[in-house]
Amino acid sequence: MKNAGSTVQIEVDALQVGMFIHLDMGWMSHPFPLSSFRIASEQQIATIRKLGVKKLRWSPEQSVLAQAEDEAQAAAAAQAQQSTQDESPEQRAERERRAATARERAALAVCERQFTEATHETRVLTDLVASQPHEARDRATALTQAFAQKMMGDGEVCIRLLTEAAGDRACAHAVNVTLISMLMGRTFGLSESEMLDLGVGALLHDMGKLDLPPRVRHREDHFTPSEAKFYEEHVTHGVSHALKMGLTPGATLVIAQHHEHADGSGFPLKLGHERMTPASCIVALVNRYDNLCNPHAASKALTPHEALSLLFAQGKNKYDTAILSAFIKMMGVYPPGSIVQLTDDRYGMVVSVNASRPLKPRVCVFDANLPEAEAPVIDLEQTPKLGIRRSIRPAALPADAAGNLSPRLRVAYFFEADREQEDATA
Repeated sequence: MKNAGSTVQIEVDALQVGMFIHLDMGWMSHPFPLSSFRIASEQQIATIRKLGVKKLRWSPEQSVLAQAEDEAQAAAAAQAQQSTQDESPEQRAERERRAATARERAALAVCERQFTEATHETRVLTDLVASQPHEARDRATALTQAFAQKMMGDGEVCIRLLTEAAGDRACAHAVNVTLISMLMGRTFGLSESEMLDLGVGALLHDMGKLDLPPRVRHREDHFTPSEAKFYEEHVTHGVSHALKMGLTPGATLVIAQHHEHADGSGFPLKLGHERMTPASCIVALVNRYDNLCNPHAASKALTPHEALSLLFAQGKNKYDTAILSAFIKMMGVYPPGSIVQLTDDRYGMVVSVNASRPLKPRVCVFDANLPEAEAPVIDLEQTPKLGIRRSIRPAALPADAAGNLSPRLRVAYFFEADREQEDATA
């Protein structure tokens, strides 16, 4: 892999296919999956010119200009062949393992930067809800449009587990619910306007809690009936804010119905499935899943696998059957963050799933001979003889495995284009 080396400024009008460029404007300010990438087409150059920037940075060392591409590829192939001729099978396996680990960590770093930017923007717009409602609406719409633009392509999408340090903890729930809900909307083929309503409603579903005292913003088992009623009023407050913000009816209904249930047991209106919008049904389910994984009292947290199992066992009547089935299919039986034991008895943690092919996720595997930073990530889709035997509680892990795998106390997700599919296309 080429060294990134130094970067130099270049006029946008002088861009060429093959240049490795850096867009220093924030992930949400452009339509590309990454902010640093090699230009692959004239169409990408045209898109960059529409961004309004006059100059940007590019890395000559990472660039392969069109006229030199064949020569560079031939030289790289010859070099790779020469360097691997004398390798033993063990050396080759170790080199490939290190390269795969490096790719995995680089992809994680990109997702965490994007998640951090999204939670920061959510914090900013949330702070504006009461004082500048229209500005908060415009920011929520722009963030949702950025998500939709980056996930609505034809390619497959992976759902990735992030580290606990990623993003603004206070806003992680809103972003988690928004991303997973919109990925669900993608699987159902929602239109652009429907995706926007779904995303804005999901992002702002809990903004009514801004009007509640901190002690009742999260439902607790010890609440008195009056405290529980006080808590449930956050839905009404949320709708009031939505009207002041001028949100669309579709987004407003998501906020109004995100605690309703298909069997009529929810609140505040006990509507039932037939009176709920599809977007509201999606957000109600995803909101419950994230609250099971990330409750206010961390001691009550379920693993993602346990949360999914509970929804399936106890929520068949509370949630729309088609939406619950699609959610389980998208997240997989072992969603990212699940601690598992493989069929060869090794312990691991699921770190990502392909939303279209979730039964064989990528698993970070404990290896006593390797430090945490070099723990191998195995793609079970590429290892058909290896699978997951069972899910286990983090507390049941041996001490050395727990220290190496670092089970998450807080589960946060982001999405990325499926890298294997991108490689195959390239």
